[in-house]
Amino acid sequence: MRTDLHRHLDTPLAAVRNLGILAHVDAGKTTLTERILYLTGTTHKRGEVHDGTTVTDFDPQERDRGITIFAAAVSCSWDAHRINLIDTPGHVDFSDEVARSLRVLDGAVAVFDAVAGVEPQSEAVWRQADRYGVPRIAFVNKLDRAGADLDTAVESIRERLHPAPLVVQLPIGSEAGFTGVVDLPRMRSLVWPEGRDTVEEGPVPEALRDAAEGRRRQLEEAVAELHPGALEEFCAEGTLSARTLTAALRDLTRSGDGVVVLCGSAYRNRGIEPLLDAVVAYLPSPRDVPAVRGTWDGGEQERFADPAAPFAALVFKVNGTATGRLTYLRVYSGTIGKGETVWDSGTGRTERIGRILRVQADHHAPLERAVAGDIVAVVGLKSARAGSTLCAPGAPLVLEPPTVADPVVSVAVEAVGSAEAELLVSALTRLVEEDPSLVVRTDPETSQLVLSGMGELHLEVAVEKIRLAQGLDVRVGRPRVAYRETVVRGVSGLVHRHVKQDGGAGEFAHVVLDVEPLEDVPGDGDGDGDGGATRFAFRSTVVGGRVPQEYVRALEAGCRDALADGPLGGHPVTGVRVVLTDGATHPKDSSERAFRTAGRFALREALRACAMVLLEPVADVTVTVPDDAVGGVLGDLAARRGQVSGSVARAGVVVITATVPLVELFGYATRLRSRTRGRGVFTARPAGYAPAPSTAASGTVTR
Repeated sequence: MRTDLHRHLDTPLAAVRNLGILAHVDAGKTTLTERILYLTGTTHKRGEVHDGTTVTDFDPQERDRGITIFAAAVSCSWDAHRINLIDTPGHVDFSDEVARSLRVLDGAVAVFDAVAGVEPQSEAVWRQADRYGVPRIAFVNKLDRAGADLDTAVESIRERLHPAPLVVQLPIGSEAGFTGVVDLPRMRSLVWPEGRDTVEEGPVPEALRDAAEGRRRQLEEAVAELHPGALEEFCAEGTLSARTLTAALRDLTRSGDGVVVLCGSAYRNRGIEPLLDAVVAYLPSPRDVPAVRGTWDGGEQERFADPAAPFAALVFKVNGTATGRLTYLRVYSGTIGKGETVWDSGTGRTERIGRILRVQADHHAPLERAVAGDIVAVVGLKSARAGSTLCAPGAPLVLEPPTVADPVVSVAVEAVGSAEAELLVSALTRLVEEDPSLVVRTDPETSQLVLSGMGELHLEVAVEKIRLAQGLDVRVGRPRVAYRETVVRGVSGLVHRHVKQDGGAGEFAHVVLDVEPLEDVPGDGDGDGDGGATRFAFRSTVVGGRVPQEYVRALEAGCRDALADGPLGGHPVTGVRVVLTDGATHPKDSSERAFRTAGRFALREALRACAMVLLEPVADVTVTVPDDAVGGVLGDLAARRGQVSGSVARAGVVVITATVPLVELFGYATRLRSRTRGRGVFTARPAGYAPAPSTAASGTVTR
């Protein structure tokens, strides 16, 4: 008897969709995922976030908190297509989890709240998808809510995300009276009667016919402006056929020139079937995306999604379970079977695939093999980490790993008993393996273990995971944020001479440096939280071979070493340009080691002579409060050194936007609830770095 798993294995690549669900927290991603699983027959009961019965939010912390924390993969079938689906987190603290998922996906559904429109994290994950070139369609959710407005939500997409929104549906009814949609490409109605899970198809309601024809005309004109083939038919015929319109929408989605917009209510099970049809019709299969590019031995290689090509896969997630270590990977080319060996091009180690599993959140089904286009988990790999490339031993390749943002918040952690100290170190090591955005180090001054991450909630979840999984009693110190130091006024012509002679071969390096600020230091302006990465530029103007090129490279490496701790408080230095203007060598005593040492000490000396300023991480904050609590909230933001950039009144509430130092946001959720009697909410996302007061150098929370 053939099972669904066998049919999954035999699914042609053209009928596979690797799909992510992206959105701001509470926009309805997980509920939408649950409805997709229910409608496709993968589950037989609708899971609810508020009941803690969802398939993808299976972790105890996710169910307790009511939010998605860890990306979860599931598979389902729709219209003879296999959909590999990843439900991603919506909270800004877990944006690295989203980035790792986007790196291996071919398409995505971006979910927006019909009342709030584009929210801060919606914009952040949209930019992440832009970075990885992931085509998207948009689903405006919660049309049954009071104040829901499709047109307003679409306009926010146009203004804040800047794609061309191509709305293919017209709602039937509004707010609590929302019952269905008009499908504009096919000019038909789709209605979901109350209390039923099936959709009823029919003609466009007479009362909506004029509005539907007008919207269809707007859609045709928007598509014709962007698509040459559609423009040709539109000019010749004065209209577009459903076939031409669908083909043009597919092309515009995959090129990124437009985004198809659908609408519905996931909670009330309305709009899910046409969304699945749109996923199949518009988003690409593994065969439709460009060949993945990698490097090896200094050259670039391409691997096409061909099961017969050499095997290549990228690890995007590692998870320790009670039954063993699961390594999640996307297969880009070739085929791999149970028991075969793969080569980890990062570590240079050969490892054996023990088992291959089809993932259904926390449930797994065994597979005999995985082919190009698959997203699976494997058991048996010991050294692979997120970002590792696995390939055939005879066809080495290195694929670009997902980017990892710099952590911005740190806490000290220690075991309560000395006997548990080693267990804590082991638990933290496993934690960092699973989540590369976490960093563990030992403070050289206090000898404490310091855990760093992307935010207060991120660290809280990580510590709680250790407590739950290992049963360890862990003490947590006061939060610290990651400060930086930068140059505001440089120095010119700094001379440093490194001479060492203590018997045997000596060391000699003579260098002259200019040190100056590097422009656009505080942040890169994209709001994705990577503004804290070290920014450094180095160049040499020395001519005539006075300093050989290999010594110049060693000098640059030494300068980079010096950036680890600045003169103000030992924080990393960023935003610096170093120019080597002159130098000298010794025929016997000069070496790469000597010039690296000279670079380190010369730049440290130069930084002490420069005018330096401390930088602190800041966040863009959006606070939604009742209109009778605005005054108190604005006063509290001012006390936290917040810079208010705007406020918008909306249906009895006021949405305030501000930029606030991250160190001032610790404990803000509790303060906001107190000031608004539990009715206020806020979101924050990293916005780079800004000059900090000199009293902030310690990096501790003073509030």
